[in-house]
Amino acid sequence: MSQTHEHPPVLLLLAAFSRHSHGLQWVQDQAARHWGPIALASPVFSFDQTDYYASTMGSDLKKILLAFQRLVPPTSLVELKHQAGRWEVEYQRVCSHPEPRPLNLDPGYLTQAKLVLATTKDRDHRLYLGRGIFAEVTLGYQRGRGWVARPWTYPDYQSPAYHAFLTRCRDYLRRRIHDP
Repeated sequence: MSQTHEHPPVLLLLAAFSRHSHGLQWVQDQAARHWGPIALASPVFSFDQTDYYASTMGSDLKKILLAFQRLVPPTSLVELKHQAGRWEVEYQRVCSHPEPRPLNLDPGYLTQAKLVLATTKDRDHRLYLGRGIFAEVTLGYQRGRGWVARPWTYPDYQSPAYHAFLTRCRDYLRRRIHDP
């Protein structure tokens, strides 16, 4: 058997979307309080590639991506997804918006080679991590090509604007790895 090695720490990411700008700010404050300082925040993107969430979240959705200073073990993704789920429920309870789900949170992580997102939905390309949580490689990074979508990659993650932000995150991670 070949030798096993611990995976190096990864860059923790959080994707948040809502039609309420207050919700996006609320989750930034919540995440920074629990997960540490935010190293990078994307611009606020319009989330208009699908109407899949309209019945539960409303229309005119906005999305932000956050990267955190603290690097984490990739094995922490299960607990991070559960914590994000608790935040969704808490925000719904304290803000009394009319939608059943006014805030959607998807934690994930970035390595030099890929973007991994956590989800509660099983599909043929997702791996079960435990406690009801699955993970998917949403994007791969290839030298000379940059970010490469998979057949299942959500349309927003295929956009050049997302790729530009994720490249900034990848550069940040590389600097952290080489100069801790």
